[in-house]
Amino acid sequence: MWYTDEMNSQLLITNHIELRPNRDGQLRAFIVGTRIRVQDIVSDHERHGLTPEQIAREYSQLTLGQIHAALSFYFDHRDEILNDMRVDDDLVRSIESKHGQQVNGGKDAGHNPLSS
Repeated sequence: MWYTDEMNSQLLITNHIELRPNRDGQLRAFIVGTRIRVQDIVSDHERHGLTPEQIAREYSQLTLGQIHAALSFYFDHRDEILNDMRVDDDLVRSIESKHGQQVNGGKDAGHNPLSS
C-alpha cells in the first residue's frame, strides 16, 4: 500500500516516477508528466514480452530512460504493482461479467505475470 501526506496529492519518487491518486483516491505510480502508469509499462514487458526498446516504439513520447525507470520501480515495488494490476484485472472481469463483453480485448485480464 502506498502512503503520502494528505496535503500533497502527488509524490515524486524519482526524476521519472511519481505517485498520484487515481479516480478512487488510491495512489498509483505514473511516469512523470504523463498519464502512463508504471503498471502499463510492466504489462507490456511482463505480460506481452516486449523489450524496453519495443515499448519505447509503442510509447513514442517516452524515453528509454523513463521506461527503464518504470521497470526498475516495478522490481523495487513488485508486490504493490502486482496488487494494483490484480485490482484492475478484477474490475475488468467484473465489468465483462456484468455486460457480457470483453474490455480492452481481454488481453490483460486474468493473466498473472508470476505464472509466466
